[in-house]
Amino acid sequence: MALLFLFTDYLKGPFETTFWPFVGFVFLPMTTLGWAASWHIGHGAHDTWGVALIALGLLYDLGIVRVGRRRMRGGGGGGPPQGGGPGGGGNGGRSKEIVIEAERVG
Repeated sequence: MALLFLFTDYLKGPFETTFWPFVGFVFLPMTTLGWAASWHIGHGAHDTWGVALIALGLLYDLGIVRVGRRRMRGGGGGGPPQGGGPGGGGNGGRSKEIVIEAERVG
């Protein structure tokens, strides 16, 4: 998007100033690209497909939709266990040992 902003006039049609594309680049880059593409596809207006493109960009920017990437933190994918090794769970074959020690009082 930075290359579009700096070296083309693709973002100058949908936006009257350079302020909004810059703010969009910082905070909502895919929404800004969706807005520009919608404007160019609709020849200066936003049609149904253009609004869908803007909405998809917004969902991507908010982290609701991810395309082609899996976010994996802590070895879990958020789904059910997949099997996959000595540990049983879906942690890529790395077994985790949990030891609980207790002392009876009384």
